[in-house]
Amino acid sequence: MSEKPSDQDEPLEEEQQTASVASEEEGKEGPEEPAEEELEEGQPAAEEEPAAEEPEEPEEAEEAEEAEGEEEEEEIEVVEERVYTIPFRRVWATPRGKRTPRASRMLRDFVKRHMKTDNVEISNEVNEELWARSIKKPPRQIKVRLVKDKEGRVIVYRATAA
Repeated sequence: MSEKPSDQDEPLEEEQQTASVASEEEGKEGPEEPAEEELEEGQPAAEEEPAAEEPEEPEEAEEAEEAEGEEEEEEIEVVEERVYTIPFRRVWATPRGKRTPRASRMLRDFVKRHMKTDNVEISNEVNEELWARSIKKPPRQIKVRLVKDKEGRVIVYRATAA
């Protein structure tokens, strides 16, 4: 039985020797890159090193994303824009566990009623503001900016202090 494992070990050693010979030949001909078999799990390949050198660029990418966000608002052909303070007085008459969903529905109904459209989209900022204190305590009121485009779609943004 001891002969079988040694027979299996011999072909593996030959493959390792041929791999090391091949990697030495590659080192002479081209750039020095370690063979895949020689890489350890914690050791990055040469291709991955440039990606690690780019921590400064994501900051620039964030600024570009903010500029793109502003451009998206500019790309919308604004037909009408209004600023409202929406009271959620009636939300507080609802049971605690249903208040924020009701506030969301009330916001949507308010926008439909005042902007005369059924196509309403609520931005993430407004949604996060509604849900900031969980399902039990929505805000008493919220100030929003409603933007209607030429297709009749209304987008609800958070009103910013001008």
